[in-house]
Amino acid sequence: MMEGPPTRPTTQMPAATRSSLVLETLAESMRSRDFTTKFNQARIQMRRQGTGDNWGLTVFGSDSYEVVHQVARREVDIALMNPAGPLLAAYRGTGPFREPMPVRAITVIPSLDWLGFAVTEATGLRSLADIKERKYPLRVSVRNHADHASHVYIDEVLACYGFSLADIESWGGLVTRDGHAPFDEHRGNRILAGTLDAVFDEALSQFVPRIDRFGMRLLPLDEPVLKHMDDIGFLRSTIVRSHFPSLPADVPALDFSGWPVYTHADAPEDLIYEFCRSLDARKSQVVWQEPRDLPLAEMCRDTPAAPLKIPLHPAAERYWREAGYLK
Repeated sequence: MMEGPPTRPTTQMPAATRSSLVLETLAESMRSRDFTTKFNQARIQMRRQGTGDNWGLTVFGSDSYEVVHQVARREVDIALMNPAGPLLAAYRGTGPFREPMPVRAITVIPSLDWLGFAVTEATGLRSLADIKERKYPLRVSVRNHADHASHVYIDEVLACYGFSLADIESWGGLVTRDGHAPFDEHRGNRILAGTLDAVFDEALSQFVPRIDRFGMRLLPLDEPVLKHMDDIGFLRSTIVRSHFPSLPADVPALDFSGWPVYTHADAPEDLIYEFCRSLDARKSQVVWQEPRDLPLAEMCRDTPAAPLKIPLHPAAERYWREAGYLK
């Protein structure tokens, strides 16, 4: 007796989602969490047979803002990023980018999220400025991946307040780099055990509902800092109490939404058009954060969950219009 099609999981690791998008041949394996704990990021190269080392197409299921430089040098044709903010900074030539990068968007996978600064109530801290003023020996956890975009956000914000993670360590504090999301049990147990005072990270959509359990508060960012971050392209986004009733008030924070798929401004039109057509044909096969097909109509226009702040590549815009997703 033949079995029916496998049930699609409702959740999946972000890197696995990005990889399954560009490596459909491994889609079945990417449905297995056991597999994706070992292999969850793909780089594909294609060429015409017999052309030696001339790989004509490179697609990278990355999540690093540093890959922008490879796209600008035409070493990578299509890449992904988490979140959308660094792509806007690259387009503007601000923040970590010394000059505007010739990048264009293809689509943006929705992922509503924020980056914030959480501390335990026991610290008595009420603002990031308090940390410097008190030279507080904070025991803070950040992400362990060196190229994780959260690091450039955190470093830029702390610089606005006149200190750094290195300063915290010099005051007797401790900075640990963790591979777990902030809501993960590993970090949560350390907070509850009193060995961790703060978490500076993203993935707050799942962390904020647990914040009362951890005895923590989110520190608001001040207007001059928000203005500075807006100018870079790391845009402000308020964590609103209407989404998270346990919060005592809205919290000014930073947007960490969207996983843009992008390319070079001069990428061949036939390549980008075909990529969009193929994605449309396979939209039901890509596992992402919600138990439904990729919502392409929400992925080619600017929305809170899928910020589209740079121009679409002309071929992408043409396909999305012809397919009826973009009016």
